[in-house]
Amino acid sequence: MSDLTRAATLATIERFNEAFNRHDVDAVMALFTDDCIFENTSPAPDGERHVGQDAVRAFWEQFFAASPQAHFTAEDIFASNDRVCVRWRYDWGEGHVRGVDVFRVVDGRVAEKLSYVKG
Repeated sequence: MSDLTRAATLATIERFNEAFNRHDVDAVMALFTDDCIFENTSPAPDGERHVGQDAVRAFWEQFFAASPQAHFTAEDIFASNDRVCVRWRYDWGEGHVRGVDVFRVVDGRVAEKLSYVKG
């Protein structure tokens, strides 16, 4: 992976994180591919899988409505080929959890976001 490609891939995820923390569903979804896949951290043990723009959008709309204080802090981030790993802390006002997202980026857009949480 060239430094230029790595930088572009990381920039996609930085834009995603910024849009997420603004709770800007339109901006978040503009960064997903049409055939995107998102795997949530719950319910245990494997989480819920959402496929395609409509399903992923519906999840984020519901998530932000139910979690108005949702904020993710990227603690560590790195890219390898088309994959990005983000170690994060999620705060919702009265508590927090930590976890990891594994992204796959294709042509500057998120094709997969697989989320895992500690605990």
